[in-house]
Amino acid sequence: MIISASRRTDIPAFYSGWLVNRLRAGYVLVRNPMNHALISKVILSPDVVDCIVFWTKDPLDMLGRLDTIDEMGYRYYFQFTLTPYDRSVERGLRDKEEIIGTFCELSDRIGKERVVWRYDPIILNDTYGPEYHREQFARLCERLAGYTDQCVISFVDRYPKLRTDVVKEIGRDEMAELASMISSAAEGCGITVKACCEGSFLNEYGIGQAHCIDKTLIERICGYSLDIKKDRNQRDSCGCYESVDIGVYNTCRNGCIYCYANYSDVSVARNAAKHDPNGELLVGLVGDDEKITLREPKSHKSGQLSLFGEAR
Repeated sequence: MIISASRRTDIPAFYSGWLVNRLRAGYVLVRNPMNHALISKVILSPDVVDCIVFWTKDPLDMLGRLDTIDEMGYRYYFQFTLTPYDRSVERGLRDKEEIIGTFCELSDRIGKERVVWRYDPIILNDTYGPEYHREQFARLCERLAGYTDQCVISFVDRYPKLRTDVVKEIGRDEMAELASMISSAAEGCGITVKACCEGSFLNEYGIGQAHCIDKTLIERICGYSLDIKKDRNQRDSCGCYESVDIGVYNTCRNGCIYCYANYSDVSVARNAAKHDPNGELLVGLVGDDEKITLREPKSHKSGQLSLFGEAR
């Protein structure tokens, strides 16, 4: 089983203490985001958790907990979003120079292969034009060279619930211009670029499809091959493999104006107030009349990898 922690919220930034408590307990309760009356019990034993994929914009609070997670026998890697936007766009983040330092510290701690840089989402408007991205992406490439070997990009989507004029639609020609620039800058710094949910037209610029829940990377981290399928719960253009997300929408305090996972600041504040670091759920309690269903715990291990990466 692959644990995603989490597409729905920034667990490393805000809830890493809760996460470690749940790993120690050996299970977590997760509400179905489409039907809150449905609660799953997800077993978190290292025997069945093949890998944890952490999604974050700032894992500073988690750095001091990595030794504990390692000692418990978990394998993991990070999807680390680092963009050049200021607090008018990403309102709750620390100074970006400080976050770059955290990125490098994390890479030194666990290895650059396990820290995937996300330049995501790419926003175009009067402030953030092509020349801005040309300069800033090149600058970040130079800063992160040697600390990551993969960058995942995506272009911002106009989700219906977005209530801002800052986020504009990006045309195909604009995507092509940016892709060409990004690919060239990354290649010069030894970084491979892949695109999340953007189709195959970027292939001509040397940008392939991203697999954010990455079977090949997880197999290298685990040392064994996986019998695992593509995730049918994601968009058709998504390259991710199946995982179990343990996060909750409307709980991330990064305050990004382009966020798809938060409905409003009021909802985030209300849910954050219900968080208990020792709770079984990330937010709230289980009602007396609510039913908990055990999710079948199962490792995807299908064979040990040889030194040459072949299953046996």
